[in-house]
Amino acid sequence: MVSRPADYCPHCGTALERITFDGRNRSHCPTCERVVWHNPVPCAGVAVVDRSQPEPAVLCVERAVPPGVGEWTIPGGHLEVGEKPEVGAARELEEETGVSVDPDALEILDATALPPRNGKHVTMVYYVADRADATGEPMAGSDAADARFWTSSEFTDSSEEFRPVHEERFRAAIAHFE
Repeated sequence: MVSRPADYCPHCGTALERITFDGRNRSHCPTCERVVWHNPVPCAGVAVVDRSQPEPAVLCVERAVPPGVGEWTIPGGHLEVGEKPEVGAARELEEETGVSVDPDALEILDATALPPRNGKHVTMVYYVADRADATGEPMAGSDAADARFWTSSEFTDSSEEFRPVHEERFRAAIAHFE
């Protein structure tokens, strides 16, 4: 299993060939006789919504590392081996923003397969949490250049850019509490 398209067998190093297996085009090692599965990477994120203002705001981070440097996103990232999605989402939130939330306070907002970027496929579980259930003040942490709450109108009026598909989750998070 690989998370990006492979050219060589991860078991023996032989150049892969393409075959039809189970009706789908797959990478295959002619030496090991193994199909090399290209599987998505599991990720999770949290949209923290602050409803204390007249217009609800969502905590977002500006990416500081590739891919998507300069794009704003919902805080999140890769799950660790054996980590429950809600635990990983809460861990990523704290690592990227300094804001923490109990994983038990999270509600599922969405789960989706994201469009591939540079051959990497991601399956993302998005959670939502109320700011009242979170502690800490936003500050840029790992992978982030900035962390702050945005209202929908503030973001629309800015020249900033969302990472593809995250704007939809941003707006869904606000609507979740309406």
